[in-house]
Amino acid sequence: MPEDKRYIVAKLLYNNETCYCNLPDSEVHRGDLTIIETENGPEIAFVSGIGSLIPEDTELKKILRQRSDEDRRRQHENEKREQEAFEITLEKIKKHGLEMKLVSVHYFLDDQKIIFNFTADGRVDFRELVKDLASVFKKRIELRQIGARDEAKIVNGCGVCGRDFCCSAIKHELQPVTIKMAKDQNLTLNSSKISGACGRLLCCLAYEHEAYCEFKRNYIEEGSSLVFEDKKVTLCEINILKRVATLRSADNITFSVPIDRLPQIPPREESCDESAKEDAVVGEN
Repeated sequence: MPEDKRYIVAKLLYNNETCYCNLPDSEVHRGDLTIIETENGPEIAFVSGIGSLIPEDTELKKILRQRSDEDRRRQHENEKREQEAFEITLEKIKKHGLEMKLVSVHYFLDDQKIIFNFTADGRVDFRELVKDLASVFKKRIELRQIGARDEAKIVNGCGVCGRDFCCSAIKHELQPVTIKMAKDQNLTLNSSKISGACGRLLCCLAYEHEAYCEFKRNYIEEGSSLVFEDKKVTLCEINILKRVATLRSADNITFSVPIDRLPQIPPREESCDESAKEDAVVGEN
C-alpha cells in the first residue's frame, strides 16, 4: 500500500456499520454527514476520520456527496415512517405467533427497500410475515435475524465504563472473545462482571489480551513452582498493572514481591490465545 494513500472512515447511521471509502473529489472533514453508495443504494454516513490503514480484503465504498437539504428532509420523513412501521410489525409478529424480538426497522434512502432486524433464540419461519408486510408497505422487504452483539451495535447505549458500546463506537467488526482472555488477565469469572449489556463477554477483554500474553511469556505459568530466595514457592498470580507477583511458600504463607525479582525464562512459543480452544467462545454475533 502506498504510504500516501488515504481513506475516509465513516459509519452508516442506521446500523453503525464502519465503512471505508476512497477520498472524494470534494473536501470532506471529520463530523460531516455524507451520502455513501452501498449494496442497498445510497445511505447517510457520519465521517469519523481519515486514515491510511484498512483491514485486509475491505471493499472500498464511494462517497457520492455531502448530505443535502433534500437528503435531510427524506431522512426525517423516513424516521417517522420507521416508527409507524415498527408498531405495525409488532402487531403482525403477534398475529402470526412468532417467537422473535423486533430490533429495528429501516427505510433505505432511495425508498426502494425496508429492512427489519430481529433477534430470536432459534430459526424462525417468517415467510408468511414477509408476505403480510409486503402487502402493507408495497416495497421490497428483508427480514434479517441478528445476534445479541449486533443488536447492541444498532441500539447503542453506555457500557459499565460509562462510554458508548465498543461495538457501535469504535469496532470495525465483531471479533470472538473467550473466557480464556478473562483468565489470562486474572479477572473474576463472575459473568455479571465480565459481560456487557448484550449478555456476551465484554469486547474490551480483547484489547489488552495480547499485551498480557506477551508479558507473561517471560515467566513460568501461574500455578507452577519455582525457587525464590533459596525456597521452593508456588507462583499464584502475576498482577501486571501493579507489577507484583503473589507467591505461596511450602508452609502455606502467601506474600507479594515485585515482578522484577522473579526469574525470567525464554519466551514460550505458544501464545495465550492458542490455548483457548477448550474455552467457550461467546464472540458470535
